[in-house]
Amino acid sequence: MPRHVSHALRIGRMPMGRPQNGRQKNQGKQQEYSKRIRHLAYLLKIKSLRGGNLVAAAVQLRLIRVKLIKAMTFHLFEQNDSSPQNEEIAPGAVFLHRFALPHEAAILQALSEITASAPFRHMVTPGGHQMSVAMTNCGLLGWISDKSGYRYSPADPQTGKNWPRMPEVFLRLATTAASEAGFAGFAPDACLINRYHPGTKLSLHQDKDERDFSHPIVSVSLGIPAVFLFGGLKRTGKTQRLPVQHGDVIVWGGPARLRFHGIMPLKPAIHPALGSFRVNLTFRKAG
Repeated sequence: MPRHVSHALRIGRMPMGRPQNGRQKNQGKQQEYSKRIRHLAYLLKIKSLRGGNLVAAAVQLRLIRVKLIKAMTFHLFEQNDSSPQNEEIAPGAVFLHRFALPHEAAILQALSEITASAPFRHMVTPGGHQMSVAMTNCGLLGWISDKSGYRYSPADPQTGKNWPRMPEVFLRLATTAASEAGFAGFAPDACLINRYHPGTKLSLHQDKDERDFSHPIVSVSLGIPAVFLFGGLKRTGKTQRLPVQHGDVIVWGGPARLRFHGIMPLKPAIHPALGSFRVNLTFRKAG
């Protein structure tokens, strides 16, 4: 067997034990696996340049890639028994670790149906700049941006039709998460769906286009990991960096409702269901 192919096979021998250092070690594993997957593509290119059996090499490298993704997924979803399920990150703000995972299949199916009806698009800021994060909406109201400003609209500006209705699984997830965080009776009428790819970010901002700030915000992370920035009531305030994974939910309201928040630039990674993307569901009571 050629040396470069045998080296690729050695890459596939990954430890499958339980991570010992919680969320930070999981994130380190994620980065390590991503680098190795990219290396596989390089090895395949070398094989083709050397005129070898390209099909056989591609099959071998594909199998290794699948093995790496499975190993990565194990570390991504594996729960450290010492990690709290509910973590207060500030007065009025609660981190619900992996809260959405029990409903993962239904959430992803509903997401697919929404984006088939109202595809992701890159909106334009009031200043005329195209946003790097792709967006769509579901619910009675959808958040939109164009040269006229930021606002909510019942209709998709691309089609003139109403946004897709909010799926029952979305509504149930948002209301139960809000209740778990101490905000009973939350009834969202808008869900902004953001799609990130590696390198994209969301700058610190406040959610203040809603009519009534007495209702909380519910944010659900899906896909590849990210670092959620949670700041203070001023942009210059101290900012927490919170690693978020597939299924994590953060809820903030009350004294935390107008805190600045954002997402750091995403690092390359692969998720078995969403590929190289991160999707965020943000539930609000807008009207």
